[in-house]
Amino acid sequence: MLTLKNIVKTYAAGGETVLALDGVSMDFRRNEFVSILGPSGCGKTTLLNIIGGLDRYDSGDLVIDGKSTKAFRDGDWDTYRNHSIGFVFQSYNLIPHQSVLANVELALTLSGVSKRERRERAKKALERVGLGDQLRKKPSQMSGGQMQRVAIARALVNEPEILLAD
Repeated sequence: MLTLKNIVKTYAAGGETVLALDGVSMDFRRNEFVSILGPSGCGKTTLLNIIGGLDRYDSGDLVIDGKSTKAFRDGDWDTYRNHSIGFVFQSYNLIPHQSVLANVELALTLSGVSKRERRERAKKALERVGLGDQLRKKPSQMSGGQMQRVAIARALVNEPEILLAD
């Protein structure tokens, strides 16, 4: 389903080049649960961002369902992210002035889902994570654990093939 071949990623930081990933290769099978462990700063988030199409690799290849991503354009990455990937970010990335329901609906807005269906699917996703009675609250009115569950609901609402949790 997903193969990383010799992935290299560097960043420029303060006049230096930082090697974040150095020839990472691995295969992921469908329905496989994988945990990537390591110390802070070892490249875990960078790897997840590359798998999720949020960041580009410098060399190597990311192969999705047998198709190389080397020639992917922005639109290809957008389609991949919108239809195949669900993200749960470390900092949740919730929009503070939006309700919990609106935060979850946002993931469906980018996928072209109608307003009525967005609302229904978002409500169901929030019910699945035990927040069906918190729809109108703002993130600032919630505990850290509740905000994390909103982020999980947002990641699941599109029924992605791949869930990435950082």
